[in-house]
Amino acid sequence: MAVVDYAFPWDGLVARFKFRHQPGWAGPLAELMLRKPETRALLQTCTRLVPIPVTPARLAERGYNQAWELAKALHQRAAPATLLALPEALVRVRETADQHQLPREQRLRNLRGAFAAHPDQVAHLAQAHVLLVDDVTTTGATLQAAAQALQRAGAARISALVLARTPSD
Repeated sequence: MAVVDYAFPWDGLVARFKFRHQPGWAGPLAELMLRKPETRALLQTCTRLVPIPVTPARLAERGYNQAWELAKALHQRAAPATLLALPEALVRVRETADQHQLPREQRLRNLRGAFAAHPDQVAHLAQAHVLLVDDVTTTGATLQAAAQALQRAGAARISALVLARTPSD
């Protein structure tokens, strides 16, 4: 589920949040996400909250994972006691090219096998309904690759929540 289209004015706000070292946008963006009743419903029905991980290089460059900042803000504001946040449930097992620079077909191939469940977290994922959180989705390739890693770890069901989606042409 996406809350807004990745277009004006949201694209500019996401860029500030993601690329201009402004993690403080996580709270207001989470509030925007929570205005949609479906967001609150997902938070109520899922049992695990997992952000899309960034590469170690990206984490070092930014100093934070924007997906975790959003997930953390959502969790703090509206999560039931039964929703366990697992910021390190997924790891990137290999570096990949930036998705936003690739055409659709390459995006789909780029992330195959890029994620794995952290061995220490597998027990928390088994038979769980996981809510994957990310900031933006374009082709769904990142969410699909992450969902496959969660399925391999034994998750029973996977839902996805993103702030913005690139509108289809």
